Amino acid sequence: MIFVTRKAHFNAAHRLHNPQKSDEWNKATFGKCNYPNWHGHNYVIKVTVAGTPDPETGYVIDLGELKEIIRVKITEPCDHRNLNLDVPFLEGILPTSENLVKAFYEQLKEEVEKVAADGAVLYSVKLYETERNIAEYCPYKAF
Repeated sequence: MIFVTRKAHFNAAHRLHNPQKSDEWNKATFGKCNYPNWHGHNYVIKVTVAGTPDPETGYVIDLGELKEIIRVKITEPCDHRNLNLDVPFLEGILPTSENLVKAFYEQLKEEVEKVAADGAVLYSVKLYETERNIAEYCPYKAF
C-alpha cells in the first residue's frame, strides 16, 4: 500500500454556536470561538489517497488531478468565505474542525476515487485549524 498526500490551504471565517443551546452555554463552551462577529483561520488541508500504483502510469493518483479536485470541491467554495453562511455543503453543520474534516472527506471521496488507480481509496483528510489544532478523518483506521 502506498500513500500519496496533497496539501492545500484556504482562509475562512466561522463561529461555533449551537442554536439549540443558550447564549450563556455557547459562550461557556466555545469561548472566543463563539464571538458573534465571527473569527478566522488559515486552514491547511492534507488529502491522502492509498493504493497500488497503476502499472501504466506509476501513479496511485495523478497529483495534478488531485490538486484540481481539492480546488473545486474545497478551496474554491471555502476560501475567504464564512463557513457558517456561505458554503452550501456545510449548511447545518457546526463548523468545528472535527465536523469540517468529515464533511471535506465526504465532499472529496467520490471524485478522488473516480480518478485514482483501480482499488485506490481516499484514505484520510487532515485539517489544520492552527499549527497546534488538527483534526483527521480516516474511516480506515481502527482503534
